[in-house]
Amino acid sequence: MPKTRALIIDDEPDIRELLDITLSRMGLDTDSAENVRQAKKLLSEQSYQVCLTDMKLPDGNGIELVKFIQKEYSQLPVAVFTAHGSMDLAIEAMKAGAFDFISKPVELEQLRGLINTALKLEPASSETTNSKPQNKAPALLGDAPAMVKLRKQIAKVSRSQAPVFISGESGTGKELAARAIHYQGARADAPFIPVNCGAIPKELMESEFFGHKKGSFTGATSDKQGLFLAADGGTLFLDEVADLPLDMQVKLLRAIQEKAVRPVGGEQETSIDVRILSATHKDLNQEIEHERFRSDLFYRINVIQIDMPPLRERTDDIKHLAETFLARFAKEIDVPSPSLSQDVIKELQRYSFPGNVRELENILERTFTLCDEDIIELEDLQLSTREPPSEKPQHNTGEVDSLDDYLEDIEREVIVSALESTKWNRTAAAKKLGVSFRSLRYRLKKLGLDE
Repeated sequence: MPKTRALIIDDEPDIRELLDITLSRMGLDTDSAENVRQAKKLLSEQSYQVCLTDMKLPDGNGIELVKFIQKEYSQLPVAVFTAHGSMDLAIEAMKAGAFDFISKPVELEQLRGLINTALKLEPASSETTNSKPQNKAPALLGDAPAMVKLRKQIAKVSRSQAPVFISGESGTGKELAARAIHYQGARADAPFIPVNCGAIPKELMESEFFGHKKGSFTGATSDKQGLFLAADGGTLFLDEVADLPLDMQVKLLRAIQEKAVRPVGGEQETSIDVRILSATHKDLNQEIEHERFRSDLFYRINVIQIDMPPLRERTDDIKHLAETFLARFAKEIDVPSPSLSQDVIKELQRYSFPGNVRELENILERTFTLCDEDIIELEDLQLSTREPPSEKPQHNTGEVDSLDDYLEDIEREVIVSALESTKWNRTAAAKKLGVSFRSLRYRLKKLGLDE
């Protein structure tokens, strides 16, 4: 069996020798080139499994070489060396197709991790662009042109370590796409850690992301690892990243750029190897314009952007999606899957689905639960009779004598409405209001609604 071979491209003999020794100790054969011309000659004569190149070369630059390798040897992962702090060049290289980057002076442990990750990549094939899951990768169903394009994009970016920003409306499957990127890539055997940035209390964010040391604050009774270290070697998915407060955005940016974190109360930083995927349903350009999101963080997480198509733009996929959901519901309780009448299919294809695929799934789950027949008819769907969203109550702010009383009246009105809509199920009402059960119980007592 032939040994794994690496190509090293750098005009400094000492660097080439250091890399040759390091990679040889990892069991790799190496070839070296000191310029672009020699590198292209070696590439034409030999097959390589990984390539390392400096950014600045005597007869060209690393980015142009990355583009050449992407075009002529697309299966070959190539990483570039950049001067410490040259984040703009690193991002430009990854946009050009580089697998990853590493700063000079080279940290050997980081280099070994990069090489091991690159060697885990499987050769790209046309199979990764279809709707079948690869290993643990979730299936992205649909034959609409937008979905075919999406699967091709995911297959391509999964071979890189570049940060990916996934945009799209709520319910389009942004986390599903993130999982597909992770499980089709070289990190598939490592953790995939999803985190909803909007669900973490502001005062706990730093501890949640970076961990803390015992005794660093009241309640820190033991050391905590943090999300970055939990995802070490794998992928950290930042869902609803636009909900991060500005001060946390600064700390997140530094952790991503330095590839290191320091726990709350800690004195030393710990190196991390984490791929960052992020998503939000908000328009980040507008958030930046209104100074709610940092442009430098957006530039860093948006190296590659993937747009999730709304369901209304791929109506031909609705029938396939609906049948898939029904088959899954039926399998869970071991009964035959019902079929959809033509009228139901047409009605589903006419509906705009503001909640996208998630809304389609919820509608069909309710219909499946209530329908007793083998065929789902239009009257079972109850789609056309769904109540439109109620208008927000109008409050007369011109006759407010006490702000506290006024706000208390509004709070009481909202809570009573939630309780009535859930038939006074307090757990369901708390979930509907987006508060904890304990918080709801406290508010009910404060407002005299606990009886």
